[in-house]
Amino acid sequence: MTDVIWQQQNGSGPVVAVANHGGHELRADVAELMILSEADRLREEDPFTDDWARATGCPRITATRSRFEVDLNRPPENAVYRTPDQCWGLNVWRSLPSDELVERSMAQYRAYYDNLREVLTAVEREHGRFCVYDIHSYNHMRDGPSGAPADPEGNPQVNIGTGTMDRARWARLVDRFLTDLAAFDFPGGRLDVRENVKFYGLQLPRWVHETFPETGCVLAIEFKKFFMDEWTGEPDRELLDAIGAAIRSTVAGVTEELGRA
Repeated sequence: MTDVIWQQQNGSGPVVAVANHGGHELRADVAELMILSEADRLREEDPFTDDWARATGCPRITATRSRFEVDLNRPPENAVYRTPDQCWGLNVWRSLPSDELVERSMAQYRAYYDNLREVLTAVEREHGRFCVYDIHSYNHMRDGPSGAPADPEGNPQVNIGTGTMDRARWARLVDRFLTDLAAFDFPGGRLDVRENVKFYGLQLPRWVHETFPETGCVLAIEFKKFFMDEWTGEPDRELLDAIGAAIRSTVAGVTEELGRA
């Protein structure tokens, strides 16, 4: 029997929130073989993104397992990291994972996407068109806790990836989302929201856009980890909650755009 590696909350509405890098748990056989420290693993995961998915008030699917067990936002051939060049130069394994371990992880991967297809097909049937919020976060302090942060010019507070979609088809929706998110009254000033600067969207957006080419739109939403200490994992609760509220503030506008003929 394949392990279920996600939690799901069904609901109404044409917006579905997904956090597929928020999980931290490991399967027993994966944990036994892994030499990567928990702190290093957490630093490359996307903690708190499941909280933001919940904050939308929309139907949601959130991964419970670490991306170091199986990465749900990579294509199948790269979904289980085997070598350091696949994962920021990190040594993950005591020895290379066996074919059996990899296949067990890939069975989880396939089950996740089978379930996602069922969920989105049901939303499509009810609403005609839908939007997925593919919620992530990214590091900008890779030179260490005392190092300089990455240049803000190439690292916006929020990067919206639209590189796998038919941008012209979804122009009104994307522009509305960008405008509404940038207009949110965020602590310390409006958010720096830009499109396709750092990330363009990976496997989940690509899969949805190929599977639902006329009805499904995915916004790959990447928040720079300005809301937390990347090296200790400690969040700023005010900023964390404000990000959840900011994302939620966009749902009404996106829903309105989806309803337009």
